[in-house]
Amino acid sequence: MSTGEGQGLTGEERAAAGPDAKGPVVRGPVPEGPVAHVRARSGGPLPLGPGAPAPAGMIRLTWPDSTGQALPVWPDGVTPALLEEYQVAPAPVERAGETRRVLAAVLKCCWTDLSVDPWPGTPAPVELVLDTYRALIGRTDDLMRNWAVGALRRLHDSAWVVVDDGVVVLGPRCALWPVEAHAQLQELVRRLPSPDRAELTVVGDADIVAAAMPTMSSMPAESGEFVQSAGLAASAEAAGSGMPAASVPDAAAGGRAEGGGAGFDDLLGAYDERRRAELVAAYMVVEHAAEPVQEVRFAALRDPALRHTLSEMLARRGRVLVQHRDRWISGYDDACAAIPAASGPDDRAAETPPSVGGGRLGVAERAVLTLVLVHSVAIPRAEGLLPEDSWLSPHPTPADELRRHTQLPIGELEAALRTLRHAGLLAQVKAGEEAGGYVPGPQFHRLTPAARRRLQEELILAAGPNTPLAAAVRARRSAR
Repeated sequence: MSTGEGQGLTGEERAAAGPDAKGPVVRGPVPEGPVAHVRARSGGPLPLGPGAPAPAGMIRLTWPDSTGQALPVWPDGVTPALLEEYQVAPAPVERAGETRRVLAAVLKCCWTDLSVDPWPGTPAPVELVLDTYRALIGRTDDLMRNWAVGALRRLHDSAWVVVDDGVVVLGPRCALWPVEAHAQLQELVRRLPSPDRAELTVVGDADIVAAAMPTMSSMPAESGEFVQSAGLAASAEAAGSGMPAASVPDAAAGGRAEGGGAGFDDLLGAYDERRRAELVAAYMVVEHAAEPVQEVRFAALRDPALRHTLSEMLARRGRVLVQHRDRWISGYDDACAAIPAASGPDDRAAETPPSVGGGRLGVAERAVLTLVLVHSVAIPRAEGLLPEDSWLSPHPTPADELRRHTQLPIGELEAALRTLRHAGLLAQVKAGEEAGGYVPGPQFHRLTPAARRRLQEELILAAGPNTPLAAAVRARRSAR
C-alpha cells in the first residue's frame, strides 16, 4: 500500500514560480493533453462535468449524477511501490509509518464488502477509524491520537481519503490500486483487529454517517474539518484545480471507475517485453524518486534511443527529464508551467502564481519559503559556502531565526512550515536533541534550468529589491 503519490509531488512548479510570483487566472474547459496531467499532478484529481470524457491517459471516476473526476493512469499497472524493488527512496512522507497504518485502518472501516472493489467503499465515522488504529497499534494515549489525526490530514490532502463532518471515505487515488493487489489488500483487512467498542453509544455509527452524507455533496470548503485538500473537499481557491467549492462527491451514493489507459502503447509497443519493462521502470523512478537517480542503474537512462522514448512518455504528461551530471529526475515542462491556472466559478483566487494546476502557496507560505531560501541558500552562497547552481543546502535556518524575522503568529508560522514540508519544498533537519532548522526540500531537484533562473531572479527581487542587480532583473523583464 503505497502513499508515495500525492504529497511531495506538487511543489516544483510552486518553487519555479518564485516566492512572490503572482499572475492572472483564466477560465476555460477541462484541459487536455499534457496540461491536464500537470494540473492533476499539482492540484489533485480533475473535476469533470456531466458526461465529459477523461483526458487521454486518465481514468474517469463517475458519480451517479454523471459528473466525475479524472486521475492519471500508471503505465502497465505499475505503482510507485516499484521503487522498493530498485532500492530507490520515494518522495518522503511525514510520519510514513503512522500514515500507512491510518490508511490501513480507513480501508478496514470503509471496505466492508470484500467481494467488490475497494473503491468507492462505504463511509465510516472518523472515531471508528481512530479506534481501529488504536487497536492496531495497541496504544490509546493522546499522542497516538494526535499522530493519527495528522495522518488523516495528510491522506486527505493527497486525495487518498476524504474527511468531512466526522466521516471518512476512501479517496479517488484508491481507485488506482491494480486488481492484482486486491487479494493482498483483502488479506490485510482480514488480519487487522476490530476495535472493542460499546454497543450503546450516544449516537450510532450509522446515524453519524447518515447525518453527514447530505452535507458532503454541498458544503462550502471552509466548513470542512480539513481544508487545502488536493481537489476534493476544498474550494477552487484552495485546491487550484478549477473545482467548484460545493463539489465533494456524495460517497454514499457510490461511484464507478471507467476505462482509461496510460496512453503509451504506441510508444512501448515497438519494444520487446524486457525493454518495455525497463522504460516503465525508469519512468516510475524519475517521476517518484526523492533524489535524482544514477543513469548507470537504468538501461532506459543509459541508452540514448530508450531515453528518447522515455522523454516522449514524459512529454505526454507535461514533464521533461532534468539532468544532474550522470543522474536524472523529471520536472515540469517549462511551456506547461507557464500556462496560468484555471479558476473556479468565482474570482476569489484572482492573484496566484502562474503555475499550472494551481497548487498555490499563500502569503504566509511564500514569506516563510523566502526566508529559508535567503538564510539557507543566498547568504551561504554569497559567503562562498555553496556552489552557484545549487538550490539545496546543508545550512539549516533555525526555527528561532524564522520567528525573529517574520510577523506571522506562531500558529500561522507552524501551519506554513507544515504545508511547505508536505509539498516537499522544505525539509526539517535535526541537530542532536534539538531541531536544527529547515532547508530547501527535494522538490528543488526537479527545477529545469529555466525554472532555476526564474527562481534566482525572484530571490534577488525578494532579498534586495533596491539593489542594482534587482534593477537589472526588472529591466530585462520589461524588455521582453
